[in-house]
Amino acid sequence: MKINGNEIRPGNVIQHQDTIWAAVKVQSVKPGKGGAFAQVELKNLIDGRKLNERFRASETVERVRLEQKDYQFLYEQGEDLVFMDMESYEQLELQKEFVGDRAAFLQDGMTVTVESHEGRPIGISLPDQVTLEVTETEPTIKGQTQSSSYKPATLENGVRCMVPPFVTTGERIVVDTNEITYVRRAD
Repeated sequence: MKINGNEIRPGNVIQHQDTIWAAVKVQSVKPGKGGAFAQVELKNLIDGRKLNERFRASETVERVRLEQKDYQFLYEQGEDLVFMDMESYEQLELQKEFVGDRAAFLQDGMTVTVESHEGRPIGISLPDQVTLEVTETEPTIKGQTQSSSYKPATLENGVRCMVPPFVTTGERIVVDTNEITYVRRAD
């Protein structure tokens, strides 16, 4: 699907220079002299390179549609993570490095969405929030003022996160997987 250069929005995936790019930032520029253009910061979805490119309103770019499919996380095998297609029951193995730091939040049976282009996985989205148990945190000091509101805690998956002073060891909390921050106590 072709779109004009000034229609590119953050999050769009486009075909440019024979590869696929995701628009990270888009700024519309209207100089005093000459035509308007969009200054677009692109990130290569294959190798992670960044590129700043100008697209004039008269230029057209090919917008790429990514296939999105739900997979269930099964288990970890060495440096690979094994997922199962929810419809065909085929297994997909992805490197831990591909998932990144958020691989620590994967739990057995968790449903994730894998984005692929022409059959090649290029992105993965985990649920925005997960529930985890606090395995270690400092005790609250009586009389401690509210100003020092957060303290470090270690979660059951080994990830460190800042939590409010009332959270204790053994409590279950909801954590944002994108920001790695405390959201609330689990019900």
